[in-house]
Amino acid sequence: MSGHNQFALLRQRRFLPFFIVQGLGAFNDNVYRQAIIGLLFYLGVAESERTLYTNLAPALFILPYFLFSALAGQIAEKLEKSRLIVITTTMEIVIMTLAAVGFLTESLPVLLVALFCTGLQSTLFGPVKYSVLPSVLRPEELTGGNGLVEMGTSMSILTGMIVGGLVFTLAGSHGPIVAATAVIALAICGNLAARMIPKVDAGAPDLKINWNPIPESLAVLRMARKQKAVRNAILGVSWFWFVGTILTAQLPSYAVTNLGGEPTLYIFALALFSVGTGVGSLLCEKLSARTVEIGLVPLGAFGMTAFLLDLYFARAGEATAQGLSITQFVHQAGSIRIIIDLLGIGLFTGFFVVPLFALIQSRTPKSEMSRVFAALNIQNSGFIVAAAVLGLLTQRLLGWTIPQLFLALAIANAVVAIYIFTIVPEFLMRFL
Repeated sequence: MSGHNQFALLRQRRFLPFFIVQGLGAFNDNVYRQAIIGLLFYLGVAESERTLYTNLAPALFILPYFLFSALAGQIAEKLEKSRLIVITTTMEIVIMTLAAVGFLTESLPVLLVALFCTGLQSTLFGPVKYSVLPSVLRPEELTGGNGLVEMGTSMSILTGMIVGGLVFTLAGSHGPIVAATAVIALAICGNLAARMIPKVDAGAPDLKINWNPIPESLAVLRMARKQKAVRNAILGVSWFWFVGTILTAQLPSYAVTNLGGEPTLYIFALALFSVGTGVGSLLCEKLSARTVEIGLVPLGAFGMTAFLLDLYFARAGEATAQGLSITQFVHQAGSIRIIIDLLGIGLFTGFFVVPLFALIQSRTPKSEMSRVFAALNIQNSGFIVAAAVLGLLTQRLLGWTIPQLFLALAIANAVVAIYIFTIVPEFLMRFL
């Protein structure tokens, strides 16, 4: 089996440098975003101003996805892909140099401009990231390759958040210098890895680029809707981002209010979800017998609902204790159930999303692949913003608690799953 499992890809030049580049990119983005929050505390910024910045930061990062995804999809279709990855990682070095200036001068406006540019760079990288895999992997390797990328991304995001959050805690007065050095060093490492990626031919070298974002965005969204199975797989991936956004956005408050933990407990809760997603992503190849197995998608959806429901019943009210460390939390009655629920939600999320990516890649023509993934990015960013707004509105206007929001999410997830499976019976038939 060793020659045939997904880990063999990590020893091959067609996959490993790309895997490193995308992992380092996700890691650096999160180190940077958390270090900005660390700087706010370091500067002793008032609570109200801190809340403004923590809400403004994700919005600035997401905005370029709306504005430039269609353009990014066309560029990714027209250019040789390894060259484009080198260009985007070179951009990252320039952007992180600007960010370093922001840290060293302790200037929040400069850091926010750099954050917008980071979003722009991620927008350009997105369509290349997912359209490279079908060009370098054989059809039977797609599920395993996507599983590795998904696992790598979720682990990079988690470790990036932890490292970025610790920069100012551990480095103290040297925090700005350490943050500035770290983001530039990571960008340079990413660029060096990008130069090792073998040549990957352009999907449509003769494509005429339309520079007007609005009609082109509508055009790529139409292109992504041509095939029913692809259209619904894209809807499924966007739903995954919706669920993930609501969950991860609530975890900081949930860890303190409902689990009774110190703020560090939030990272533990996030780690459980991320590790679950990583393990689920890796198991997809094993469970699908090396084919693109969409029967895993209903299994993932029903598993997510079951564990979300249980998470509500495991702790429906506020915690009785407060200020618990991770060790103290683990020893509390009922905590093991919550830990299993968070791992379970992540695990089944991996089962849900990896086959959807593999399905989109296996059923989309090579000449349209990057633009279809650009459409996916536009739709994802819409779902992410909707999730953030809904999370706020249900709590502020309707007065819902976080467990009630999780309960609503479990019900909504079941409804969406049933909807997708009734319009594409293929998913359910494969599952049965």
